[in-house]
This record gives sequence, C-alpha cells and structure tokens, in this order.
Amino acid sequence: MTTAQGDYVLKVDGFCPVCEQDSTFAAKDPWLRDHFLCLNCNSQPRERALFSVLTQLRPDWRKLAIHESSPGTAASRRLQDQASGYLASQYDPSIPWGSTHERGWRSEDLERQTFADASFDLVITQDVMEHVFAPDRAMREIARTLKPGGMHICTVPIVNKEAPSVRRARRMADGTVEHLLEPVFHGNPMDPNGSLVTVDWGYDIAAYWDAVSGLSTTIFTIDDPGRGIQAEYIEVLVSRKNGLPDLSGDVAPTPAPAESAVRKLARRIKRRLTH
Repeated sequence: MTTAQGDYVLKVDGFCPVCEQDSTFAAKDPWLRDHFLCLNCNSQPRERALFSVLTQLRPDWRKLAIHESSPGTAASRRLQDQASGYLASQYDPSIPWGSTHERGWRSEDLERQTFADASFDLVITQDVMEHVFAPDRAMREIARTLKPGGMHICTVPIVNKEAPSVRRARRMADGTVEHLLEPVFHGNPMDPNGSLVTVDWGYDIAAYWDAVSGLSTTIFTIDDPGRGIQAEYIEVLVSRKNGLPDLSGDVAPTPAPAESAVRKLARRIKRRLTH
C-alpha cells in the first residue's frame, strides 16, 4: 500500500472484483467513495463491494436472468457485457412504461413495474433506493418480480448509521414534492438536474425492507484495500426471497412431575422428626 504518493492521497495495488484483473486503485481526493478508482475499469469502491458479494453468493451470475434498475457504472457495463440474461431499465416517462428505448433500456417505474411475476434471479440497484418516493412499493415490486430463491443485491448510502432512517422529501397527491429537509441531489445520467434524495437511511433499513416486502435482508460491510473496497457508505444489502429457514425439531425437556400434596406433607413431617 502506498499513501500520499505524488498527487495521490491513496494508491493501492490489488485485485479488482469488477474487471477481475490485477490493478491499482488510486484516489486524488480524500472522499474515497467517489474517487478511489480502479485504474483498469474506473470502478468505485461500492461497485467493487457489490461485485465481491455477488460473486460470493452467486458465482453463476453470468447465467442468470438479471434486472438492473438505473444502471450507469463500470459494474453495470460488466454485467451487461458478461450476462446474456441482463436487462437494464431506466425511469423514463418520455416513452410508455414497458417499452424499449432506441438506446436499449426498458422504461420502468420501480414502484409500478410491468414485468411478470417471478421474472428474475437477481435484481440489482446501485444507489437508487435513496431516491425512491415509495420504497415500500418498490420493495414489494422487487419481491414480486424475483423468482423463488432470487435476490435483490444493492448499494445504498446508509448515512444515518445507528440513528433512525429519516424521510427528506415526499410526493403529494397532486404530484408536487414537499421538502421536509434541505434538498439534496445526486448525479443522474437521465436528468442533468440530478436525482432528489428522498430518504436518509439508517441500519433499520433491513428491518423496514423485510417488513414491507417479505424478503430477508442481510447487510454486508467490507473493508479490504487489496480489493479496492475502502470508503464511507459502501455497505451491500442482499434481500433474499427464501423465507425464514425451518429450524424446527428441537424437543423441550420433559418437566418433572408435580409433587402431590400428600408427598409434600410426608417430606415436612420427616424433616421435623430428624431435627
């Protein structure tokens, strides 16, 4: 590992999980989440964290039916290039929902998808769920479109950590937006104005997603400079459509029989006679 070399604040040689090559990871800015890049594929730490979890849990991902909502990263390009069953969608109300844009993506509203039930082995979202107005509806739709045993694998900035999740903006009945906190926008390849952040998530995100979707969510936290996985807010969430495991079979110990009143009386008399 090399730090503060030349113009770099951090420079590390290692192996990139996205391009699957020996590489160098380097950052010229201390905000590593956006700037600690693979010099081969230009991936960011959160993408490498996602691919590390993906290849660990589903090493056969190239053979699977995959839906990625709102792609646009090096990891997205890797999925598209390597998985024949990959399908990308964008929130694109300029064309009918369910139709395909001339540039290749399918127009889908994550909260009201047009896919059939049980369409995908994997649903992938990268920094999308902090921009959804109705995450409960989006998670139910993701659960609906997953096959039994399927997974939603995603990154989302958990900025509140141990504190409760907080809504920043909400959509009103007439379609207008009410800002409950100062507006914050993230980059969006579909909109030069960016994407409004609607929720600041905390670690209670897993319990919330499970309650609204029926999925079972695990949060993975990785800190591994050798794979270029080091930064703030790069947790990976995996929500499985498996239900709870069957752990039945334990037999409770048989309770001792209750002592009768006659035996209790005899025991007290015997104790008095021997003292």
